[in-house]
Amino acid sequence: MPPSQKTPAAEIKYTVEDIQSEILHRICFLDYAPGEQLKEAELAAEFGVSRTPIRDAIGRISHLGLVETRNGVGTVVVALSTAQIRHVYDMRLELATLIGTLSPRPITQADREAVQTLLCEAKVLQGAFDPRSYIEINHRLHEWITSLIGNDTLRSFWWQTYCQAASTWYRLSNERSCDMAKALVAELNDLNTALDVGDATAIGYIQRTHIGYGYQRIKTHLLATETDEGAASARVVSGLRNQKTA
Repeated sequence: MPPSQKTPAAEIKYTVEDIQSEILHRICFLDYAPGEQLKEAELAAEFGVSRTPIRDAIGRISHLGLVETRNGVGTVVVALSTAQIRHVYDMRLELATLIGTLSPRPITQADREAVQTLLCEAKVLQGAFDPRSYIEINHRLHEWITSLIGNDTLRSFWWQTYCQAASTWYRLSNERSCDMAKALVAELNDLNTALDVGDATAIGYIQRTHIGYGYQRIKTHLLATETDEGAASARVVSGLRNQKTA
């Protein structure tokens, strides 16, 4: 939660980890859109710290490819390239099946209740879709999935690739609202079934299946458009070159 929704920043000691988590949260939720500058002075004032922990937090995020430093501009939020999106989703598809096999923690009644709550909230979106609510439900789902992973290394990679994929996936929620709500309900129904029988392995395969569905939507509705636009630009450039040599 941002400092503005908590105790005043001056009364809280924010660590670099806290600041990193909050900035990453805002990037994932598209509160910081691609192209937006991260102003160190403003962030330092907001969190009640010097610029040094702000720089450290941003530096830790930079390896995810979600921000970059530009000469004369500063640090800005960037969208993943088409190649980076493909690489992230290829990795997520491979990691998903390991969720239920690499030391998963025991499934509890609290897990069943958590997913049931998410399912009830997701069903509401089918009748009245709200992009922000969709993002928040999906984020809580991924936090829960991550909490099931007992292997520290897998958990770290899983969360990292979720953060890398999130802003791309959430861009799609504004364009394909009906599809997104229906897909989320289907995913949660499948997870409910797996939880009822305590099948952690199935949860991993369910994640792989629905990530694959989501990846296909991204390729169809985002990447295909970007590829078409790039091809059109290339044709224009080629045409201009042909005119010069004619």
